[in-house]
Amino acid sequence: MRTTMGWRADGPGTTTLRRVSLERRELRPDDIAVRVDYCGVCHTDLHAVRAHSGTGDVLLVPGHEFTGLVTEVGREVTRFSVGDPVAVGNIVDSCGACAMCRAGQENFCHEFPTLTYGGTDRHDGSTTLGAYSREYVVRDRFAYLLPAGLDPAAAAPLLCAGITVWEPLHTLGVGPGTRVAVCGLGGLGHLAVKLAVALGASASVISRSADKADDARRLGAHDLIVSTDPEQMAGARDRFDVVIDTISVPHDLGPYLRLVAMDGTLSHVGHLGPVTVQTTDLLIGRKNLSSAGSGGRPATAAMLDFCAEHGVTADIELLPSARVNEALDRLQRNDVRYRFVLDMSDLS
Repeated sequence: MRTTMGWRADGPGTTTLRRVSLERRELRPDDIAVRVDYCGVCHTDLHAVRAHSGTGDVLLVPGHEFTGLVTEVGREVTRFSVGDPVAVGNIVDSCGACAMCRAGQENFCHEFPTLTYGGTDRHDGSTTLGAYSREYVVRDRFAYLLPAGLDPAAAAPLLCAGITVWEPLHTLGVGPGTRVAVCGLGGLGHLAVKLAVALGASASVISRSADKADDARRLGAHDLIVSTDPEQMAGARDRFDVVIDTISVPHDLGPYLRLVAMDGTLSHVGHLGPVTVQTTDLLIGRKNLSSAGSGGRPATAAMLDFCAEHGVTADIELLPSARVNEALDRLQRNDVRYRFVLDMSDLS
């Protein structure tokens, strides 16, 4: 086994991570070893740390959107060489044989994809440990060359937040003439605005207050609609072809469905728990409700190329990894605009 340093959740009942030595597997023939340089801090990480029991032999090391450099390649690897800049997201393996995998949608693998952390390795059954660490060993098929011109720190969140909103925007055919609304201007939402605008759409932001109006316009949005203002919401009824709902807490979808134009779609990508929908909110206007989660390999590669061509990266606050607990505490308070990224070099 190889060893590296990383940040492990203590649990239970605490969100504290501490620096520890971690084991990584020796390279399999189709593996690459990546020196992790930058790793984004996702709400999923916070939820995982909160929920971690800390019991038994199961370790939790978060982190599933990262960039770095290849330091070693397995004997069968031809796509990468030592020194290549790469990016890795929240999926590191899949069965490769089911209908979804064959369609390039490994994120929907019928056997469930292997997640970057908290997943089960398909070969040895071990629990995957994430990229809040200095090294990650990954199957080469699930790593992506980082296109030239993308800042590696600001590009790291593209591998989770970016692909999560790219998938519905691209699948729903967003482009010139499309009217897009983005609910929630956080880690996912700000990238949804940037990508929608880069695709040629007209974008608006739906937010609980007007505090982020200047940010919304800076990101390229046409306007900001205050969701707590009944008059503004009524004035936006049936206005948008696509509504991307990135709100990460349980909420009523009705007010947002009423913003969707006839035959339009609300894509619900923020909160993954149960929702209740009134059929009439779908019936009136033949509206569609959809969701998306992460993306397959072809879509992820296409998104990175698109972002490089159009200069799209996340708005980040870069912190040394030693401040990871501060980042999680502030993320819990929504005190970030718009994504924390950890600089892992202090683990060397």
